[in-house]
Amino acid sequence: MFPAGLSMLWESTDPRGALQERFGLDGFDDAAGWLAERLARDWAIDVDACDRILISAANGIAWLRTDRGTVVAKWSRAQDQFVRLAAVADLLQVLHGQGIPVAPPLAADDGRLRVIVDSGGSPLSMTVQPHVDGGLLDVTDDTAVRRAGACLAHLHRALAGHRDSRLTDVEPGRPVDLRGRLEAWLEFGDAGTAPAASARLREQIASLPPIDSEPQLIHFDYRASNIITAGSEVAAVLDFDRVSWDYCVLDLANTFVRLGTYFTDWRPTPTSVRSAFLDGYRSVRPLTRLEHRWLDALALWFGITAIPAGDDPAGWADAL
Repeated sequence: MFPAGLSMLWESTDPRGALQERFGLDGFDDAAGWLAERLARDWAIDVDACDRILISAANGIAWLRTDRGTVVAKWSRAQDQFVRLAAVADLLQVLHGQGIPVAPPLAADDGRLRVIVDSGGSPLSMTVQPHVDGGLLDVTDDTAVRRAGACLAHLHRALAGHRDSRLTDVEPGRPVDLRGRLEAWLEFGDAGTAPAASARLREQIASLPPIDSEPQLIHFDYRASNIITAGSEVAAVLDFDRVSWDYCVLDLANTFVRLGTYFTDWRPTPTSVRSAFLDGYRSVRPLTRLEHRWLDALALWFGITAIPAGDDPAGWADAL
């Protein structure tokens, strides 16, 4: 899935320079040695070898062979996110206990699921998770797509019962106005890449009543690059770093548009794939009448926002 050694997940920059600048580590071997030391000290895990390290913005990810099998170590230097990242680790543990396919963090010796460590520069927040075998979701596999839809619905049901102020940008129970948000975007945020589609969106939301569901925690980055499958089964849902307090139908609409996107390969989701995904989702969590209507408007909105500035070789505008 990823190359051996040191590389960038999606950025076009020198990985060794990024490793030094962002984490104070001088090359792959230095980073591998630092990881082995940290895992031994804080998790009592003996590392046999480090196979690969990926850098993504303020984050690092490493795959390591250890006395506990293959594990994935993740760390971040984004100090303003440390509290939130700790909450995400706690959430994963809860979801695992509810039977949702996630990779639950391994507890450190002191019981913490994320540990603040040092790499010689700024403090880093680190977690260690078991590696989950499988590949990224193949959106041409209808069975896998339906099961991914059902999995998102199960995830929404599990998240509905979770309350954690560390994970919400607004207080739980505070209404999130969908119409006001879209109207504000049309007025101030629309880049004008698809004027006809924007006009259609404005017309749609003008006649939509307020949605008949309540906001809750949602994943908000549920797409192929974050869904591990084994055969056609969902083996793990990854990357909860964007978990938000919002509406399930907004999460579903975002996935409608971005389900088939990978790290450096972003393409619109074909209509047939959307239909299969929605069939799977509704088999677990049927939509209300108004959720169906809002889904169309929100998917159109996310589709417009996905259109790149300049050239559009993937055909995002044509997919609207």
